[in-house]
Amino acid sequence: MKLKETIIQAAYSLQANRLRSWLTTLGVAIGVFSIIAVMTALQAVDQSVASGLSSLGSNTFEIQKYPATFFGGHGRSRFINRPDITYAEGLAFKKLMGAKAGNIGLKVSRPGNQAVYGNRSTNPDITLFGADENFASANGFDIENGRNLVKNDIRYSRNVAVIGRDVMNTLFPGGENPIDKPVKVNGKLYRIIGVFMNKGAAFGQSQDNFIVIPISRYLAHIDIKKSISVTVEAASQKEYLATIDQAIGAMRVARGLAVREPNNFELRTNEALVESFREFQRTISIGAFIISFMALVTAGVGIMNIMLVSVTERTKEIGVRKSVGAPRKSILRQFLLEALFLSLTGGMIGIVIGTGAGNIVALAFNLPPILPITWIIISIAVCSGIGMIFGLFPAYRAANLNPVDALRTGK
Repeated sequence: MKLKETIIQAAYSLQANRLRSWLTTLGVAIGVFSIIAVMTALQAVDQSVASGLSSLGSNTFEIQKYPATFFGGHGRSRFINRPDITYAEGLAFKKLMGAKAGNIGLKVSRPGNQAVYGNRSTNPDITLFGADENFASANGFDIENGRNLVKNDIRYSRNVAVIGRDVMNTLFPGGENPIDKPVKVNGKLYRIIGVFMNKGAAFGQSQDNFIVIPISRYLAHIDIKKSISVTVEAASQKEYLATIDQAIGAMRVARGLAVREPNNFELRTNEALVESFREFQRTISIGAFIISFMALVTAGVGIMNIMLVSVTERTKEIGVRKSVGAPRKSILRQFLLEALFLSLTGGMIGIVIGTGAGNIVALAFNLPPILPITWIIISIAVCSGIGMIFGLFPAYRAANLNPVDALRTGK
């Protein structure tokens, strides 16, 4: 029998038992779906992380009480019990650093705020920052309209505010000028003195939905016990590592740490943030691969079981074919192709649905559609292997049936 005829015969045999064939492919589809969906989603998050690193410039790092990311609860109590970084310590740090850094900004923040102007209001999802005059330069923001905070705003705790573009678009639609207009944030009035230039999204979240007020006013009127974070910009990429070392030493002095005491603050850099995510990504990938592999092996056992049933049901057919001269390799090839069809059909279904499910995450991060080519190729190869390996024994058994016994016992 030619290859084309063998393929047609294999397809016909599977079609004759549609329900059984679809149930068998379902196991393969589930295994492939899980790995493709997870890997597509992780690739989307990975791209968002890469694009979101603009929130810290290439020469910039932060000193704060907590790590930038928490993956699990291990050691969380150790960070919670650390003393807050106070405003006085931040000022002492700036004095100790002197001209060793390009810009040093002090800031504190609180999410979940609502801004109101007249009869217009924002959603209660605005981040309110208390910051000094270096907030914009240290965090990569530019002023589009009006002015930035200045030293006197901090010194005299003025009730002024610089707003992000999202806040302006909500409260002042149609190009209305917000400068010198009063905005109420959680019941407190501030005079708008500037608008930041649009920065876009990072990690699927807007970077323009915030309001900045003087840090001195924030600590005096909103939360005096809030731990601050310090943003440090090195003078150049060449001096970046040296600036990190100097900053660690200066913060230790500002915090009054003895020589043998460990750091009670965290350093957040782009590299550390990416590495934290990569570690999380590797763990999820390994877990997803193990689960998917187990599902595929289980599906492979199902394929072998179904093919053995098929051999039993078609014993007489095999006997007739062998009695009229069908070679062993023809029968072996047909049953192998049937097992391969079952496995690859399930794999293709899993790839399509898994890619679609993973791209829901890409959509949430405002990223273009993602096609995980590498994992698609791996999935097809694994499905082919599963079909061939678990289909080999039933095919071998069918090919080696004695035609006389097959005709006598077959139905």
